[in-house]
Amino acid sequence: MEKNTNSTQQAEFYKNKHREELKYHNISFALMIVFTIIAFGLVMGDYSKTFVIPIIIVLAAVQVMFQLYYFMHMKDRGHELPALMIYSGVFAAVLTILALTTIVWL
Repeated sequence: MEKNTNSTQQAEFYKNKHREELKYHNISFALMIVFTIIAFGLVMGDYSKTFVIPIIIVLAAVQVMFQLYYFMHMKDRGHELPALMIYSGVFAAVLTILALTTIVWL
């Protein structure tokens, strides 16, 4: 009887965990749709490029973070090494772009 109660509690725990995970997926998906609509609105509007481009880059970066954390499950335990590799790659890419931009502009 004890084992049956324990498995029922465990099943209820996982059910609640999956329900909460689905809620976060839906919220992040809705936010990504809103960010995409904002980006389209900025591009279609009559705004200067110096205003629009940085905002679109920030919106894209936020969407990438949502993708990594919620849809690629980088927030979960056991994904530390892949997260480290991705962040190292992003750092190397930013550093390379910064170096090349500095060389070209000077």
